[in-house]
Amino acid sequence: MVYETSYGIGQKPFCPDPNRGKWEKPSDFIFACIGLALKLDVFDILFHSHHNLGIFGIWLYFVYMVIYLVPIIVIHSFMGQFSSSGFISAFRLSPVFKGMGYLSVCLSLSMLICYSIYAAIPLLFIINSFRPTLPWSCEGFTAWFNESSGRSTICDVRINRESSAFQDYTSLEVPSVLYFDNLFNSTREDRFTDINDDFELSWHFVGLFAMVWAIISLIFFKFSETAKFGKFIRYMVIATLGLLLVCFVRFCFLPGGFSWLNKYAAPKPYNFVESSVSTFFIAMQAFGAGWGSVIALSSFNSFKTNITSYSWIISFGQIFIYIMFSLISAMLEHHFKDLADDSDEVDVMNSWVRILSSASALSTMSWPNLWTLIYYTTLLMAAVILITTQIFTVLQSLFDEFEELRVRKQEATFGLIGGLAFCSIFFCTNHGIAFFSTFLADAIFHHNFLHLLLLLVVLWIYGRERFQQDIEFMLGQPFAFWKIFILRFIAPICFVICLPIGIDLSLLNHTWISVELHVMSIIMLGLPLLAIPGYGLYYLSQSTGAFWDRLRRSCRPTDWYPVEMEHRQQYEKAGDDTEMTNQLTEEQI
Repeated sequence: MVYETSYGIGQKPFCPDPNRGKWEKPSDFIFACIGLALKLDVFDILFHSHHNLGIFGIWLYFVYMVIYLVPIIVIHSFMGQFSSSGFISAFRLSPVFKGMGYLSVCLSLSMLICYSIYAAIPLLFIINSFRPTLPWSCEGFTAWFNESSGRSTICDVRINRESSAFQDYTSLEVPSVLYFDNLFNSTREDRFTDINDDFELSWHFVGLFAMVWAIISLIFFKFSETAKFGKFIRYMVIATLGLLLVCFVRFCFLPGGFSWLNKYAAPKPYNFVESSVSTFFIAMQAFGAGWGSVIALSSFNSFKTNITSYSWIISFGQIFIYIMFSLISAMLEHHFKDLADDSDEVDVMNSWVRILSSASALSTMSWPNLWTLIYYTTLLMAAVILITTQIFTVLQSLFDEFEELRVRKQEATFGLIGGLAFCSIFFCTNHGIAFFSTFLADAIFHHNFLHLLLLLVVLWIYGRERFQQDIEFMLGQPFAFWKIFILRFIAPICFVICLPIGIDLSLLNHTWISVELHVMSIIMLGLPLLAIPGYGLYYLSQSTGAFWDRLRRSCRPTDWYPVEMEHRQQYEKAGDDTEMTNQLTEEQI
């Protein structure tokens, strides 16, 4: 195979890391990718528009799985497995676009800083589940709740359900949400509608964040090697899915039984458009917090691993997670609506139903402390899986790209974790919590844009023929034309349609935040976008010749070949044979 080298542009060629390791078992790649679906922050902010679709939302997941989820996982897996490198170095496939890899690093780190709250909140409820009386139960919340505030809670409904006082309520608060608000010394209205210069720390959450990052540090101290980390993730994902099933069965027996199934099985048709779009964005989170995780995870596969069949298994596993949490959230929604006696005049303010309001629902069960411990342990494990996997992929991508870091892996690892822990303190303030949902909306646009650009780079710039030849060489089997058609046309159309929707959602969330948060959003998510054109211009400047010659040369792959010598020699021979065949065909014509 004739390929260009980085020497031609004055840069050092790619140097593989011989000590990066492989998965202990091929299934470790599957479990690690399934674990990425546990990134459920977008699920929380979009669930209210998604759950109205009911059972049809489940079928939409499978439609999206066919038209873009599986194809995109194949693309990501191909780049990582063929190149044996993370999501920066894998862009040797088209070096001028390597800025996408650096953008992914920025997105990953920004998301990890924010996402640590998804581990801190479950830890809060786990610690308090050991109290004899749960603070957010109807028996325990009176110890800290200010009854003179004039706010009605679902506990008032339970007390006054048989009296006329129930008719006076127009909105009801959930005690577990109020408990969370109380720790920030702020009401929910203060957080979302009257945000001032409130950067006062919640020391409760500073302690919780410190515990979260201590757990993350311990994991990397014990399981930093690839084989050990894969084994750790494998058992964590299995345990989390097992606990999730247990929780799902238990939630089925909330007060009201299976009455929620009637509404879920017969959704209203006018909710279809809004709900189908939210389902699309939820399924997009299967690629991790920073978009490039699957590329890095697949780089630890053996060269001949059948990524097409693995992609289907991964997608089914991820869809299973979305369906389970969707059903749990639907049951919780119905539970709180049932408390309001299905009255249109009474609204239950159940914010973040899956992670906050659920604690109050659990307090109504038999053995509430035990079920609170089990459920929030499930959520904590899910957050730990996502955070550790994302850090692992970022670190490996940096080690692959920068040789000097390979000899200082431990310092780089704990330096990165320490930096993330320090920056995450911002989310122990009211401004941090307010910024969280805005950040998620912005990240939706970034994910959509990067997927669309990746399809352009691989299928159009690198080229359909070369991609098909490479993946057939790697897998040792044909890659069907209909798969190529979906990748080149169907999936891009979906992303193009949803791109303006993501922009609208982002702009909507920016209408109510302060100037400081606008600036933070620009710094954390806006400026990193400049990495794509910035690196492209830098790469062009290192080449020589006319502009269009430099552009064409920069788009062609450099040092793009299998790392293992045996496969590299076979690849070169296969490429030579292909070129000779093409040349003979042209001569005959």
